[in-house]
Amino acid sequence: MKRYLVFLAVVLLGGGIGFAQNGLRDIPDVEVEAQLKAFKLPEGAKINLFASEPMINKPLNMNWDAQGRLWVVGSSMYPHIKPGQEEQDKLFVIEDTDGDGVADQSTIFADGLHIPSTVLPGDGGVYVVNSTELLHLRDTDNDGISDQRRIMLSGFGTEDTHHLLHTLRWGHDGAMYMNQSIYIHSHIETPYGVRRLNGGGIWRFRPDTLQLDVVCSGFVNPWGHHFDYWGQQFATDGAYGEGINYVFPGAVYVTAPGAKRRLEGLNPGSPKHCGLEIASGGHLPDDWQGSMLTNDFRAHRVCRFVVREDGSGYQSKQEVEVIKSSHVAFRPIDVKMGPDGAIYIADWYNPIIQHGEVDFRDPRRDHVHGRIWRVTAKGRPLVKRLNYAEMSTADLLAALSRSEEWIRLHAKRELAKRDAAEVLAAAELWLEQTQSDAEFGHNQLEVLWLR
Repeated sequence: MKRYLVFLAVVLLGGGIGFAQNGLRDIPDVEVEAQLKAFKLPEGAKINLFASEPMINKPLNMNWDAQGRLWVVGSSMYPHIKPGQEEQDKLFVIEDTDGDGVADQSTIFADGLHIPSTVLPGDGGVYVVNSTELLHLRDTDNDGISDQRRIMLSGFGTEDTHHLLHTLRWGHDGAMYMNQSIYIHSHIETPYGVRRLNGGGIWRFRPDTLQLDVVCSGFVNPWGHHFDYWGQQFATDGAYGEGINYVFPGAVYVTAPGAKRRLEGLNPGSPKHCGLEIASGGHLPDDWQGSMLTNDFRAHRVCRFVVREDGSGYQSKQEVEVIKSSHVAFRPIDVKMGPDGAIYIADWYNPIIQHGEVDFRDPRRDHVHGRIWRVTAKGRPLVKRLNYAEMSTADLLAALSRSEEWIRLHAKRELAKRDAAEVLAAAELWLEQTQSDAEFGHNQLEVLWLR
């Protein structure tokens, strides 16, 4: 009975928003200046447009590579392909080549995709979810366009296009993590047997061994997942809410089939959120360090939560928003820390957001526009970009003590390419040299996470 009431509440809440969307009459001004005027930011922060159409199109997800390029998947076909329509969605690579905080170069790396929901650079190419498949795309002739496609996994469900496999992310342990949502049923053949997930949850995948397993289950629409400084996992849910959710292997949440006990979110009564990033790095103010950033796309704002340990779990408190907008088409759906230490926000830009409550062919649905915004701190220097491939093993190990999470991530992934014996010897020496450091315990963890 309790589970039925939970589903009823989700349906009614979604339906209420849908009715409001059906009554929408005033379509906002699509000009960038109109959006800029509508933003409200906290004191000391400023915002600029990093990229927009035609450099990108309807961004769904984005991730940075070690070279400082932003990979963005977009879908003009969403919410569904029409009869007779050819697959036409794209994967873009955008760059700020002169370092002025504005993208000046865009390349279509792959075309003809079918609602590509997420993207993640790595292993000499890029991973992208395309309908039922997790693909790895490569550019073997260095012309900036994909010419090699490998199906890594196949069999992910497609019953609901806003619940598709999504949120690709590298974990602290070198594995790939990805989420799926409640109306999806996936049955994946692997060398180790069939792996199944019926409903929402988080997967873990090791591309080098093709090992796939379920980390946790039971979310409604978990479009956010991340790891904190100590490797603890957190997630957000774009349909059920409750703010930040503490995640660990074997945990079950609101919709887990047959579960008699389930975990609550850390912010009961909080709105639904999409995407999840953890603020870090010298560019941002001290009181922002470790904050969890996520998007309340229904209310046109990017939220900030402070999460602290509380016994064997955590407590979470919402702080002043990173951005709040009065522009009804501002739809932040992804947020990432950039290689310069700024906060980057993918704006799906659409006055219509409801999936099923509003006609899929409603002419007010925007299929063209999309923006990526960049938030910086006034008067604070940006983070210097690193060339990981040219760094020595000793320098890469030293980078593991940096406050910037993305620097530690790319340093570990570069170290994984080096000779294992050389890295192990250098790591032992580095730990000996840093025993008196205040963060020595974390240094030890970073070495344990090397693969």
